[in-house]
Amino acid sequence: MYDNNFLGKNNFIWFNGVVEDRSDPQQLGRLRVRCLGIHTDNKDDLPTADLPWAQLIHPVTSSGISGLGASPGFIVEGTWVFGYFRDGYAMQEPMVIGTMPGKPAELSNTSGGFYDPNGIYPRYKDEVDTNRLATNNADHPHLGLELRKLTRKTGVATADIDKVDKLTVNGLDAGEVLASDGDTWSQPPIPYEAEYPYNHVFESESGHVIEIDDTKDAERLFTSHRTGTSTEIDYLGNQVDIVKGDHYNIITGKRQVVIDGQTDITIGGRHKVFINKDGATGNHYDIQIGPNASVNIQVDKGDINLITKDGNMNQRINGDYNVEVAGDYNLDIRGHRSIYVNSFTLDRTNLSYSASAREMDFDANTIHLNKDR
Repeated sequence: MYDNNFLGKNNFIWFNGVVEDRSDPQQLGRLRVRCLGIHTDNKDDLPTADLPWAQLIHPVTSSGISGLGASPGFIVEGTWVFGYFRDGYAMQEPMVIGTMPGKPAELSNTSGGFYDPNGIYPRYKDEVDTNRLATNNADHPHLGLELRKLTRKTGVATADIDKVDKLTVNGLDAGEVLASDGDTWSQPPIPYEAEYPYNHVFESESGHVIEIDDTKDAERLFTSHRTGTSTEIDYLGNQVDIVKGDHYNIITGKRQVVIDGQTDITIGGRHKVFINKDGATGNHYDIQIGPNASVNIQVDKGDINLITKDGNMNQRINGDYNVEVAGDYNLDIRGHRSIYVNSFTLDRTNLSYSASAREMDFDANTIHLNKDR
């Protein structure tokens, strides 16, 4: 039974229309929609500001209460929508049920109704509204994807340790340092191989992108900020993280990392590590190298400084201790100096120098030579 004053019994009056305003002063996500066949396209007779506000109907996956679920505001001006009037023939209380993508035959005409008054949407003429990342049409490439391909990082250099030849000291061979040659690595090629309709894309106005790509043998997850900061997981499970700005990791608990393969770090600036900043007991900085590997530190130009403000420096070497000094060797000991040699000791000055430069001086109150202990 028809009842003009009872919601649900006042006939279902539906409409197609174009969104012309989304700046809802009540921030409810409401839209001003010019309805086809109901409103004139003459904006002098019916300005956008005089259109009634249309309320949105959210999907069942969004609660729509207390900020839960997706917030409204994703529908932009120029969007075609479908809905109904909950006040029936009065047609002053429109409700938007959904949007209607298509293939725009023209761009916005800001002087007339049924267009985006800002002149922004649609962005493309004679092209479907489906996201370019979802269609993968070579004639209409997605600019963000093309930029990713152009800015792919390649040829990153790793550490290159020079070989140090074996020394001969006092007629004895001292140890050598084997070369650890550097190489280069590159960011993997962009794994995008989407096929319609399997790539499910969300893109915001400013260019934030989320892709859930179910294309067979090219399945991917991709999340990107408009600046290009992104995370991509390819069909093999490989992950590439790109940060275009600064990167901060803040962890209030512990962090455990296992790397079964290799790792390379190339840093263009400084690198600092601060361990045990709270001064607790037992928080050591431990480095253990497994069998058949070495620790190589090469400073191309600069100093190596080891400082203990309050503590000892201990070395235990189960092999030879070889040192080559190209300049002076200065040792300042403020306490006792004890050296025990289980075999022989040989100190020799360079015979190529003048006689005066080949002296060996001992300066002490008492010098004992060949004293029995």
